[in-house]
Amino acid sequence: MSEERQALDAIAKIPLLEGYDGPVERLGGLTNLVFRVRDWCLRVPGRGTEEYIDRGNEAVAAREAARVGVGPEVFHADAASGLMVTRFIPGATTMTPEGFKSVAGAPARAGEAFRRLHGSGVVFPARFELFQMIDDYLAVLSTKDVALPEGYHEGLREAETVRAALAAHPLPVVACHCDPLCENFLDTGDRMWIVDWEYSGMNDPMWDLGDLSVEAEFDREQEEAMIRAYFGGEPKPAERGRIVIYKAMCDLLWTLWGLIQLANGNPAADFRAYADGRFARCRALMADPVFAASVAAVAKG
Repeated sequence: MSEERQALDAIAKIPLLEGYDGPVERLGGLTNLVFRVRDWCLRVPGRGTEEYIDRGNEAVAAREAARVGVGPEVFHADAASGLMVTRFIPGATTMTPEGFKSVAGAPARAGEAFRRLHGSGVVFPARFELFQMIDDYLAVLSTKDVALPEGYHEGLREAETVRAALAAHPLPVVACHCDPLCENFLDTGDRMWIVDWEYSGMNDPMWDLGDLSVEAEFDREQEEAMIRAYFGGEPKPAERGRIVIYKAMCDLLWTLWGLIQLANGNPAADFRAYADGRFARCRALMADPVFAASVAAVAKG
């Protein structure tokens, strides 16, 4: 079925869009199909996403994020079908690593958006548990015909020191996005909006900062701009250490996500290369002396 046909079939199922016969513009999406439908964004879920996405949690999170001014307004969210309609943000630029480098102030605006979300006091239904998600993804992959990168289980065993350090002095969990791909950020020049709340949950807030730094390929200056906008100054050594740790751990997790996309036949990217590349970067980060120092700082608290 063509993408346009999928969009039209979805439109026919949504009362808000009943009778719409205007243009449908494909916007993007790595696992899902996203379209502009006049003043709205229509999201059609990707094949196989029901195996690992809690659409009920996503709907609550998206509405709560909109309520606190971080995400766009939600007009329709069907937990059964996964169809979602949100407000289209006019004049917003969909971010990319290149965009974060070239658009003045973008890393700081992302940090400010995280600060607004994390400090909002909202509660999402789900809990984002890093090591539990790794176990869950491995369980999904055990039913698929796809190979893990060489050394994955060894890397996972080495991450036990990370688990212990994080557990020694846990931060209070807060509402987090948890999947800060660049493309999930929409920048108007004075405000950064965050979309796509599929993986959101109550989590260590430093996850969002570490993961975005990796996704956006921040250099030191960009990362510092995000961090200082978030904290309003210099973070504590343990907070900075957690950011470094999560830069590696997000790659350890999303390696498996990429393999699930590969197994499900997602044509959006070369997910074999995606998974192998992420795992290689994870191993390189874990081998860096800065990583060991960060684990020690987090364990010390």
